[in-house]
Amino acid sequence: MKKFLVWLLVFISLGALLLRFSDKWAEIFFGIKATSGISILSQPSEAVVFINDKEVGKTPYEDKNLDVKDYLVKLSKEGASWQGKVALTAGTVTVINRDLSPDPTSSAGEILTLKKGKGLTITSNPAGADIEINGKSYGKTPVTPGIEPGDHTILVNQANYLKRSIRANLPKGYNLTISVDLALSEADLTEIQTPVTTKTLEIVVKNTPTGFLRVRNKASLNSAEIARVKPGDSLILLEELGSWNRVRLSNNTEGFVSSDYVEKKSF
Repeated sequence: MKKFLVWLLVFISLGALLLRFSDKWAEIFFGIKATSGISILSQPSEAVVFINDKEVGKTPYEDKNLDVKDYLVKLSKEGASWQGKVALTAGTVTVINRDLSPDPTSSAGEILTLKKGKGLTITSNPAGADIEINGKSYGKTPVTPGIEPGDHTILVNQANYLKRSIRANLPKGYNLTISVDLALSEADLTEIQTPVTTKTLEIVVKNTPTGFLRVRNKASLNSAEIARVKPGDSLILLEELGSWNRVRLSNNTEGFVSSDYVEKKSF
């Protein structure tokens, strides 16, 4: 009986080690499959979520029973979309937070991923962004600041891009990787140095998801709407500003429209 108890304890200890250190061996010997989770937030909310091209719900979305592997995640709402690949880690939840925009330069967000280890790793697009953590400077991305586990406020700042503030918790025994995409600031969009067109051009409004195209008073999605034009309407192109065009309407109103929904033609 004593020998049986000894072997039982050895077997239990071995099982515990397998469960702790090898998800693969745990699955082989005990039929326990490692799982991971994903949590997705977006602004605006109620964006449709696709995982590996399958529609699974709307934001805010969460699933904590996913296989440990790479996934293609896509978010879509009202002509604005984002997609990216994420690698899920066993026993952790990967967080995706996105600000959606029809204009890719105005889209921003971050992916937070945990894996066994320690410390914090921050990357950004574009690279070379200044990093502040709890008010202290830690250099430029990519960066691996030496900080202790706990709650931290991370500020990502790059010239001509909107600042991004991230509140994150670094658990003990884990490495937290934060991958940040920054959005161009309104100032950058309106001050891009591009040549003014040297001949009068007409642009035609293409089909849009909403059935109309907004004309704004500045080259920014956050600026005020001053008019609406319909697919097939002709506008005078005054200036090209990256992903925005400055235009004149038939009533001589001047404003800005997204270049994604217009096409040029010469007089």
